[in-house]
Amino acid sequence: MQNFNDSIMPSKDYSPEINNSIPLAMQGKSFKAIVDCNSFYCSCERLFKPSLDKKPVVVLSNNDGCIISRSDEAKKLGVDMASPYFKAKPLIEKHNVATFSSNYNLYGDLSWRVMETLRIMLGEENVEVYSVDEAFLDLSRYHPDELQHIAEEILDIVEMWTGIKVSIGVAPTKVLAKVANRLSKKDKSNKCVLVLDTQEKIIDALYNTPISDVWGVGYQYAEKLREMHAIYTALDLSKRKEEWAKTHLGGVVGVRLLKELNGEPASEMREELTVKKMIATTRMFGNPVYNISDIKEAIATYTSKAAEKLRRQRSAANVISVFVVPREQAVAGRHYRHGPIISSFTTLPYATSATNELIKPALQLVEQLFEHGRRYKKAGVTLSGLVPDECIQANLFIEEKKNHKRMLMGMVDNINFAMRDDMLKFAASGTTRDWKMRQELRSPRYTTRWDEIFEVK
Repeated sequence: MQNFNDSIMPSKDYSPEINNSIPLAMQGKSFKAIVDCNSFYCSCERLFKPSLDKKPVVVLSNNDGCIISRSDEAKKLGVDMASPYFKAKPLIEKHNVATFSSNYNLYGDLSWRVMETLRIMLGEENVEVYSVDEAFLDLSRYHPDELQHIAEEILDIVEMWTGIKVSIGVAPTKVLAKVANRLSKKDKSNKCVLVLDTQEKIIDALYNTPISDVWGVGYQYAEKLREMHAIYTALDLSKRKEEWAKTHLGGVVGVRLLKELNGEPASEMREELTVKKMIATTRMFGNPVYNISDIKEAIATYTSKAAEKLRRQRSAANVISVFVVPREQAVAGRHYRHGPIISSFTTLPYATSATNELIKPALQLVEQLFEHGRRYKKAGVTLSGLVPDECIQANLFIEEKKNHKRMLMGMVDNINFAMRDDMLKFAASGTTRDWKMRQELRSPRYTTRWDEIFEVK
């Protein structure tokens, strides 16, 4: 099986079923940018420990299981992304790599600061948050000659105001902006900013982007494109025809991707990316759980968190699913492994975002799934069948004040956001929570807890 490398890269003139030219006239073309925080979780940890600058840093996943963020220095040492911590630990200890448990309170607050900085600079209508560490910007009001300066100014102000370093890619479409952003991270001599404002620059960027690094093309599908269609780079893909994309690239989605690679914004891709169609909260337990009461507490807690996310995007759910994962001993020895996922779901009588109306069916599902004598390692809740909360059908048989719980839930959310640590919670969530995940290497929550605030000595 061939892998992507220079020896099999076609020339820039390589033309399989070709649509030979890339139709890009820069004049009158509006531009998009993507701002991407560099090794975001590691950057958050370094912000309050300046001594770690230029040194290797890694951040671990929930329950300190796998590596989910690496600094450039850690990458160079050979620390693999998503590698189990226990496997990487010898290498980490050998090179004295700074290691941290996930600190989502800190990361979430710093993410909000970065996004709010962008909103202040460009206006809320020109900022589209894509993920915790990425945001798209609409730069259509700027002349192409200004884009390099504007991008560098954005980069400088974000770092000055928040302390978080970012990379910025600018191009006529979101897909091309992602291409530019990837290349900007590789060539830090250009201040981590790359603007694709000419056809020549775009062709060069597409040529230097492996097909597996194109936004929307996964690793496995990239293998298929290389082996079956001799497509090794983004440039190769951009030269295919729309009919080919409909057949071999996922239909309408593939056509959108092809158009974006060729500099034509796909209107469908402007949909609000922050509105999710499914919301899930899952966690590994800190220790194996034997009792149904502990699992019920965990599921009630996860349901509360999922409901809060649901209300944040002004949605309501029609379906709730619950799953548990048993921990089973291997037949031949002392090692343990995850058992099969055991799950069930129920359709609610009406769509809701009220926590109490979601906890009750969730706990009923736990009673169906739990088996005495088994130990459990993980559990989770998923809310689906989402609809806008203003479209919820009222119930004629329930008095109006019971139909609308937005005000009560809104007050709970506001208090918990301000006070943190689930200051207000339902009794079903428990108090001691012995099943909580391990975070043995977590740094202080410097920006969200008075008792953990950063001290300058």
